[in-house]
Order: sequence, then C-alpha cells, then structure tokens
Amino acid sequence: MRSVHYTAHNDIKLLKCGTDYFPALIGAIDSAKKEVYFETYIFADDATGTLVLDALKRAAARGVLVCMITDWFGTGRRRVNAMHAQLEAAGVHHRVFNPWFLRGITRTHRKICVVDFEVALVGGININDDMFCDYDHNISLEAPRWDFAVQVKGPLVDAIHMEAQAQWARLGKMNLVRRIKLYRKMRVVGKELAKNPVVAGFVVRDNLRNRRTIQRAYLQALGQARKSVMLANPYFAPGHKLRRALAQAAQRGVDVVLLIGVGEFRMQDAVAHSFYPKLLAAGVKIVEYRKTQLHAKVAVVDDDWATVGSSNIDALSLFLNQEANVVIKDVAFAQALRQHIEQGIADGKVIHQDDFKHIGRVQRIGYELAFWTYRLVMRIFSVGKYA
Repeated sequence: MRSVHYTAHNDIKLLKCGTDYFPALIGAIDSAKKEVYFETYIFADDATGTLVLDALKRAAARGVLVCMITDWFGTGRRRVNAMHAQLEAAGVHHRVFNPWFLRGITRTHRKICVVDFEVALVGGININDDMFCDYDHNISLEAPRWDFAVQVKGPLVDAIHMEAQAQWARLGKMNLVRRIKLYRKMRVVGKELAKNPVVAGFVVRDNLRNRRTIQRAYLQALGQARKSVMLANPYFAPGHKLRRALAQAAQRGVDVVLLIGVGEFRMQDAVAHSFYPKLLAAGVKIVEYRKTQLHAKVAVVDDDWATVGSSNIDALSLFLNQEANVVIKDVAFAQALRQHIEQGIADGKVIHQDDFKHIGRVQRIGYELAFWTYRLVMRIFSVGKYA
C-alpha cells in the first residue's frame, strides 16, 4: 500500500462536464506529434464518440503512435469489436481490458489520456454524450450529466504517462520476467517527487501494489480535516473505515457534507440509505442530487485539498476495479471545485434525521436487506476486503 507522492509546479485546470472536457481532449489529441495513450471505461457509439474516434484516427494518420484501451464490459462486446476493426484499419493500436472476465470481475474504470509527455487528462468523464444516460442511451437527461475531469501540464504528467504506458504493456504479451521487471520499475519513486513541495499527486487503484491507495488518500484527508469536507459521488457504499472517518470528522466539529447521486438504481439507493441514519446521527449532512445524472467523483477538504477522478465511494471502485484520481493541494483549485459542489448542493434535497423516523418497518428492513446482500456479494468478489 502506497501513500500519495506529490510534485510541484503543475498547471492543473478543472474541466466541468463534456462541454469543457471533449474540446480539451480532442484538442490535445489533434496537437499530438509523437504519441497518445488513451484509456476509458465507456466509449459510446454516438456523436461524441465519433468525434473522439475521428481525432484518434487523424493522429494515427499523421504518424503518431496511438495506443487505446477500452473496457470490454463498460463499452460492450459488440461496440468493442466494431471499433477494433475500424481502429486497426486506421493504424490505431487497440487493446481490450478483461474480455469475457478472463481476469476475474475487475474492470478498468479509469479515464486517462496522455499526449506527448506534455499534457494529461484524468477524471470521471466517459466518452459519451452529456445529454443521455451513460448506461442507456434511450434515456435522455434534463440537464448535462454532472461530472468533472482535470487537464494536467507539468511534472505530474510523467507519473501519469508511466502508469498509462505500464497499463498498455500489462495488457500485451509479456513473459513472467518482463512482468516482474515492470512491477519493480513501477515501485520506484523518483527523487524529484520526494523533494518537491506539495502541489498534486496521481493515485491509482489496482490489484497489485496499489490495492488501497485511493482509499488511503481519502482517509488521510478526512483524518486531517479541521474545518470542512465536501464529497460528491454517485454510488455511495463505503466500507466501515471510510464511514467511521466521515462520522469522526463530523463529531469533532468538521462540517461534513455528502452530495449523493440517486435515482439510477433502486438497489444502489437502498444501500446508500442504509448508511444515512448513523451518519446523520454523527452530524454528517446529506444532500441527494436529482437534477440530472450525477457522475462526478470529487471532494474538497478544508481550504486546499481536492481530488478529481474515476473512483466511486463503493466496493467496486475501492476494492475491485482499476481507478485513477488526481489529488490537488492548491487553494485556488479547491475553491473553484468547492463552488461547483456548493451549486450542486443548492440544487439538491437535504436529508434530515426526521425523514427516517417516519419510514415504515418494511422499508427499513428493505434498506438493511439491500446492505447485507450488497455486503455479502462484495465480500465474495473482493475476497473479504469489503466490510
């Protein structure tokens, strides 16, 4: 398990929704001169997907090395197969993550693009249209999907590039000796990272050396919080350590606010609701967001700690899937993200303890059954790591 390693002197720009993200992504790909490493969970067959796909093809046509990874389950078998033929014909190198669950249940849920060692984009935004539900394009949204990413320039790009390159190598044909050498290389922390003042760090979750790195980053920030915690997430089912950290922060006087996306999956909502009574009793404030699909995985702690990435606060993200977040220690960035979360809170519905005092016994039992079912399934899939 590893801590966050930070670098200084980075230029990090917050990108809200696809209106900010896709022009930045396509612009970066169109500016590529040497290489593009690209990885995503969902790559939809829609107008937005076509724009990004065309940009990748254009880069390959210019002689740029383009290496693209899509998740077999998230993107879908038929879509992956159709894209693969197009990409290979256009000179884009394409690898598929964990087809037919041959590597177990884990998925790559990361959204990463690195161009020419110069610019990287990391966040929670998939390649799909903002105005349609990401799991069913037949469902239109009343407002653009609420999501975020960051554009990174500076020394941190090296760490993101190294991870993207290593992921590409891992999905290729490698003998045991090469895999061991790659593993050892990825464990090395450069001296520059250790000496530079704190500004930003890149954290990933995998099932090897970074099994709980993202959770540890959250736990450290919550443990050090003195004034406020604002956390927005669509799928809220944290393990007991994170639940305890949130409650303890509120109990020592920290203003803890959770902005939780609801309305997508009834089972997921029921699991989240099972946590509400104890968190509310500890002083945690909970707001449910229903204006549109909340897909953001972001948080701000106190005045200068923030994170943006792909990791949900649930068992799949924290204990099974491959994820990637950027942690930023910067007052201006934290303030900008805080303002967006505050607007989301203003658009949401505040949940009170009294709301749970009047629910019927059947509904209360339903919440508990949902939690225990979820807990059992996730403990099996995570080999006992989720609790």
